[in-house]
Amino acid sequence: MTAVDFEGRKPSLLEPDARTKARNAAEKRFRMLGVAAVGLGMLALVFLLASVLGNGLSSFRQTHIEMAIPLDEAKLDKSGARDLAAMAKVTTVGYGKLIEGALQKMLEDRGVDTGGMKPKDLMGLLSKEAAADLRDTVLANPDLIGTTLTFNAMANGRVDGYFKGRVTMESAARDSNISPEQLVVAQRMADAGVIKTGFNWKFLTNPDASELRPESAGLGVAILGSAYMMMIVLVLSLPIGVAASIYLEELAPKNRWTDLIEINIANLAAVPSIVFGILALALFINFLGLPQSAPIVGGLVLTLMTLPTIIIATRASLKAVPPSIRDAALGVGASKMQSIFHHVLPLAMPGILTGTILGLARALGESAPLLLIGMVAFVKDYPSSPPEGFFDPASALPVQVYSWTQRADPAFAERASGAIIVLLVFLLTMNAVAIILRRRFERRW
Repeated sequence: MTAVDFEGRKPSLLEPDARTKARNAAEKRFRMLGVAAVGLGMLALVFLLASVLGNGLSSFRQTHIEMAIPLDEAKLDKSGARDLAAMAKVTTVGYGKLIEGALQKMLEDRGVDTGGMKPKDLMGLLSKEAAADLRDTVLANPDLIGTTLTFNAMANGRVDGYFKGRVTMESAARDSNISPEQLVVAQRMADAGVIKTGFNWKFLTNPDASELRPESAGLGVAILGSAYMMMIVLVLSLPIGVAASIYLEELAPKNRWTDLIEINIANLAAVPSIVFGILALALFINFLGLPQSAPIVGGLVLTLMTLPTIIIATRASLKAVPPSIRDAALGVGASKMQSIFHHVLPLAMPGILTGTILGLARALGESAPLLLIGMVAFVKDYPSSPPEGFFDPASALPVQVYSWTQRADPAFAERASGAIIVLLVFLLTMNAVAIILRRRFERRW
């Protein structure tokens, strides 16, 4: 029987009827919604990257004031024995006077008009950390005493911000930490080639600093703390997660108990990270007595968070291996364990490594559980090398970002964006390694 329309005519195969037009229109609308969603996501990503890069790239540059400082032996080492214990008695006040004298002489030699500014105000152009840096340099190399050292002192955070465009004459007029007159002298020093802005290695190596010294704040302790925690997570989560996955997927009997365990593992992967922080606080710190702010506690809690992700990824990789591989191995006389470790596990290894690295990347960016175990504390000293360093106080990259965003000085907001860039670089590197490993060991059948 041939279909006809309401007017008794046969429908054309070349012209769509009303129902087909409605279906095509719905498909077109769905495509447009998909394109709009992707475009919105890309727009948000571009906005995020532009905001982070625009605010944070300047933290990798620092303004310095170069000067020649004569290291007078009579002031720094009266005995002349180069005894570090005796030399350490010279405080930063003594080194500050050396810097003050060298700064005034340098300005006179370069012909920089200071407008009769007081020495105290001239020293205000420098970071309060400058004297400590000079002291550390001399104590690290006592042979410098008696020579003239070319020293690059960090500029004050406000002066640094002026040359980066963050501080203006108008804002300086309302700021108690800098004056427009000081900025005028700083500009003259820059014109004379005394002040220079270059790459800021200390942002990656220095420890955190107080709120009065944002220019000297760095990520050294946070990077070490994150690295120590990732070492602990990798050493614990990979063997435990792979062993649990092999047992559940290849050896465990299928009954209600294994079903219950599988359901709980899947649920644990969706538990908010703050819950793991509460668990770590109660178990590792209050019950076991492990130290607060230590990478060992952070590593243990991140291991608990990462295990479900690794187990799920490993089980999916083991399931993806064709059953014929197992059957063939067992058919030629291999035992169950031999078929698993000699045939199944190598073929599943790309997925296992990818899941492990992605789990580590998630752990690297977590901050909520670390806040609860005290890793937000101000830590000035570097942790020791492992294994002692696992128990020393340390910080972590995401927690350092949180800490800097809580401080009032705008220079710390710049530092926080810079720390986010460093964190993103680590995450992108780990994701790139996961992709390379997957493609390198991938097998197709």
